[in-house]
Amino acid sequence: MTAHISTQLVLEEEAPWCFNPNEMQFFESDIVQADSIEAIKDLPSRSVHLILSDIPYGIAAAEWDVLHDNTNSALLGTSPAQQKAGAIFKSRGKPINGWSEADRAIPLEYYKWCSSWAGEWLRVLKPGGSAIIFAGRRLSHRCVSAMEDAGFSYKDTLAWMRERAPHRAQRLSIVFEKRGDQEAAEQWEGWRVGNLRPTFEPILWFVKPYKIGATIADNVLTESLGAFNETEFVKYTGTPDNVISCGFSPGESGLHPTQKPVKLMQALIELTTQKGQVVLDPFCGSGTTLVAARNIERNYLGFESNEEFVKTARKRLEADLFAGVR
Repeated sequence: MTAHISTQLVLEEEAPWCFNPNEMQFFESDIVQADSIEAIKDLPSRSVHLILSDIPYGIAAAEWDVLHDNTNSALLGTSPAQQKAGAIFKSRGKPINGWSEADRAIPLEYYKWCSSWAGEWLRVLKPGGSAIIFAGRRLSHRCVSAMEDAGFSYKDTLAWMRERAPHRAQRLSIVFEKRGDQEAAEQWEGWRVGNLRPTFEPILWFVKPYKIGATIADNVLTESLGAFNETEFVKYTGTPDNVISCGFSPGESGLHPTQKPVKLMQALIELTTQKGQVVLDPFCGSGTTLVAARNIERNYLGFESNEEFVKTARKRLEADLFAGVR
C-alpha cells in the first residue's frame, strides 16, 4: 500500500482501514506501512477520538531518530572507547553542546519537524479529543510549542516512572585517569559528565479545543469527548495522580528500542475514550498502542514506515498477546 491514498480510492478498494463516510470513523482496524506525515493527510477531518503515540525524540537514539540535517559522520558511530565501555555506550550521539555551531540548531529543527504533522493531527481529531505524546525530556518543550502553535491546548504533563533506567553519566575521575592526570582525577572524584539517572519519561497531554462559548460538559454531549474517566484509569494506576508507575508484563519487552508497556497504553486509552471509539498512532513502532486498543475494544489505526516493525505489530495483533492486561 502506498503512503498517500485518497479516501475515495480506499473506499473503492475496500481497504481494511477505510472509513464509513456517514459515521466518519473506521469500521475495521489495521496497521499500514506508510510515512505517517503523508498518510495522515488522507484521513477525514474530525474522524479520530484519540491520538496516542510514542514519537521520535530527535536525540539520535537510532537512525530513525535523527530528524535534523546530519553532516557529521561520527554520529551514531562507535568509537574504541565506546566499544570498551560496552553496550551502555553502544553508539555515539551528539552532546548537548554539539560538535559544531550548526548542531545548536537541532532543537529548532525538531520543532519544525513536529510542526510538519501537528496541524494534520489537529484536523483529524474530533473537538475535545486528546493527543497524548511520549516525548524526550530534552526536546519536549519544542514539541509543546509546535502543538500549541498548531492550535492545540496543552492540558498537562504526566510522568511515566520507568522500572529500570541505566545511569550513563561518565565519571569525570575516570576521564582524567585515562589522560594520565591523576591530580585532576583525585580533585574531581565523585563528579560525572552527563545527566542524572532518567527515571521518568514525560507524557504530553493535549486537547483539541471545542467551540468557544461552550463547556466541556456540552462537548461531552455532542462529541462524547472532553472529560476523563478517572474510575477506569485508577484500576490501572491505583491513584488519579499524574505520575504513573507501570512496568512490562513478563516476556513483553524487547520488540522495539523505545517500547512501552501495553498496560500503560491501555490506561491512557481508557482515561480518554470509550469502547468503539477510534485510536490513532501515527508512529506505531511494534504496535503497542494498537494491541492496547484492541484489548479494550477500541478501533485503531497505526502508521509505521519500518517494514520489520510492521511485521512485528501484525504478529502481536494476530496472536492475542497480553489481552485484557490489567
